Amino acid sequence: MRAVIALSVLLISLLSGTLAHAECDQQSLRFAIIPKTNKTVDVLVLEYQPLLTRLSTALGIPVEIVPASSYESVIDAIVSGGVDIAWLGPASYILARQRDPRIEPFASLTISPGYFTPAGHHYQSLLLTRRQDASSLEGLRGTQVALSDPASTSGSVVPNAEFSAQAGLPLTRFFSSVVYSGSHDKSLDALLDGRVDAAFVASVRVDAYLNSGRITRDTFNVLWRSTPIYYDPYVFGGSLCPLLKERIRAAMLNDQQGLAAFLKAQDASGIVPASHAEYEPLLQLMRQKPITP
Repeated sequence: MRAVIALSVLLISLLSGTLAHAECDQQSLRFAIIPKTNKTVDVLVLEYQPLLTRLSTALGIPVEIVPASSYESVIDAIVSGGVDIAWLGPASYILARQRDPRIEPFASLTISPGYFTPAGHHYQSLLLTRRQDASSLEGLRGTQVALSDPASTSGSVVPNAEFSAQAGLPLTRFFSSVVYSGSHDKSLDALLDGRVDAAFVASVRVDAYLNSGRITRDTFNVLWRSTPIYYDPYVFGGSLCPLLKERIRAAMLNDQQGLAAFLKAQDASGIVPASHAEYEPLLQLMRQKPITP
């Protein structure tokens, strides 16, 4: 009798394993990244290569980066199943999850210390002007401001909610003109070139410009800072099978010394687990009624 029970357990175990592998019969893994920067796809692939190689080895399938032209295109791709993993901004994750509740954050980068951003897991939206221009919020009234992308957290969503609430006016009333540049880097470039008077950008991108020598600590005035925002999540698509999720988590969260080159390129010191709980405060902010004129 015991032999029969043992055989039954073994058969169930083998069957379960076979079914799990059948559900995970995937030929490749597709990866999308929100276009926060001006980096080309070739540069992104080069920076991400250590991680792509790690994932490909762990999964036994090719891993490729899918080019993205906007935040919305990455949201559409992860919702539709066009990609399996995405690096999203906090707000774009919330927007994607509203369309498919199965989308799941599983990791986030630990930010390296910077002049504009403290080390850890949070960054901020900054309102910047050139040092020689407006030095007060009152002096910015009626000027032109750059946002990055409508789905950007620090480049649109948080300024529209948090700054507008503090100013008592929507951005379109406080400023004479609001333009979307397409990315944080393009907003910074427009500000440096004098094409806009101010810009809302992510503090981590300002640190990246400082570290690359494109600006100094005295190039900009910081006229406003948002409350801290938990950093960008890596998310699983809703149709990705549990076995692959488990292996991807292990590959990204374990033995990070082998990902040193990737982390350095991201101005990060590590990768930590993440869940929806870290982004719940932002969800509550996004649910608030917009400021009306």
